[in-house]
Amino acid sequence: MRNKRQIRVGIVLLTLIYTGCSVPPVVHRSENRTTPVSYNGSQDSTNTGKLSWKTYFTDPNLVALIDTAFKNNQELNITLQEIEISRQEIRARKGEYLPFVGLGGGAGVDKIGRYTNIGASEATTDIKPGKETPEFLPDVQVAAFAHWEVDIWHKLRNARKAAVSRYLASVEGKNFMMTNIISEIANSYYELLALDTQLAIIQQNIEIQNNALKIVRMEKEATRVTELAVKRFEAQVLHTQDLQYDIKQRITVTENRINFLLGRYPQPVLRNSAGFATLLPNIIQTGIPSQLLQNRPDVRQAENNLAAARLDVEVARANFYPSLSLNATLGVRAFSPLYIARLPESLVATLAGDLAGPLINKNAIKATYASANARQIQAVYDYERTVLNAYIEVANQLSNIGNLASSYDLKSKEVDALTQSITISNGLFRSARADYMEVLLTQRDALESRFDLIETKMQQMSATVNIYRALGGGWN
Repeated sequence: MRNKRQIRVGIVLLTLIYTGCSVPPVVHRSENRTTPVSYNGSQDSTNTGKLSWKTYFTDPNLVALIDTAFKNNQELNITLQEIEISRQEIRARKGEYLPFVGLGGGAGVDKIGRYTNIGASEATTDIKPGKETPEFLPDVQVAAFAHWEVDIWHKLRNARKAAVSRYLASVEGKNFMMTNIISEIANSYYELLALDTQLAIIQQNIEIQNNALKIVRMEKEATRVTELAVKRFEAQVLHTQDLQYDIKQRITVTENRINFLLGRYPQPVLRNSAGFATLLPNIIQTGIPSQLLQNRPDVRQAENNLAAARLDVEVARANFYPSLSLNATLGVRAFSPLYIARLPESLVATLAGDLAGPLINKNAIKATYASANARQIQAVYDYERTVLNAYIEVANQLSNIGNLASSYDLKSKEVDALTQSITISNGLFRSARADYMEVLLTQRDALESRFDLIETKMQQMSATVNIYRALGGGWN
């Protein structure tokens, strides 16, 4: 017996030595956390992205829309359930490295063949003094049993930590979705205000062109122009009238885009478009690029996913080592319920430990480990890509804001010049010093320039929304 124990211990030791020597090394690739020191040479750390969205957006109608979306948006609610799934995954992982304890019981009847070792022995043995062992022997048992895998390599604890990192990543994913919902609603809202303003401009131009058409008809009656001039002015009026239906359709589509984000069926979107043309973009303070690592939810999400991937490597690596399991049973067992309460005669107990490790054909473990390493490197690249994308988004929007400001100033001057030219061309036409084509071209150019000015204003407001999102604003 002693020799057998020595052989078993020797086999276990050989297994430990073999598996310990054959564990492949961890493939490391550290992520690059360095970012440029500034966006435009400024070291001011004041950051607009840290403002609450209710402070950043001052339009009460827009604030109400965003608040409704946070309550009813289906995609956001789906993400909240994914967070709950991740939270339950933590509970499951935590339970894996705690002992499993259960309580069970059973009853049955055994009949052992007479011409077997056990049967021949029982035939000559009394079950109790003066009473032979019956041919059909009942068996009643009630016992508690326990199983515990001793986490000597921290495989189970690391799996729990990975689940925690993925839970945190899902929370950051929800925060990033909130930021995106805010930007989508705000951009659509400003587009809606711009469309309302453009529709008002069209209706104003229809009135101006109708007045011009009346003048042309009077000029024709005075034989100062031909029927051709009248028809050209009529065509211009009809063309402008046609533009309003395209605008109305775009308004409907934009309203329903907002309604979808709010999780509701089509209905009018409450807004006030009266002062859109005079809206001033928010003053933006970008802080320093390193703040993106804390402010941007997508960067934090990528960072947590990277932490989980690294822990997965450690979990996969631990599979190369032997695992130690403890099993125990404690209960009562007897051939009759009448004797089951008689202690200590009916008491049964077992305690066993198992130490087992992979020895031959470890291809599946090696493949799992290689895959975990590859996913860890993949997570590093994803993190670096996310940080780079965040910086570029801020840089692009900063440039966009500056260029749009210059463009808006020039377009404002263009609109003023063309508005004055309408009055001038009408006066010259009435005094026969300009033909009707000059009047038509001037009206068309003035309408297009006012449209372009409103379009630029909308782009300015969208740029302030986009840079707020790029800086990581809106989720806190």
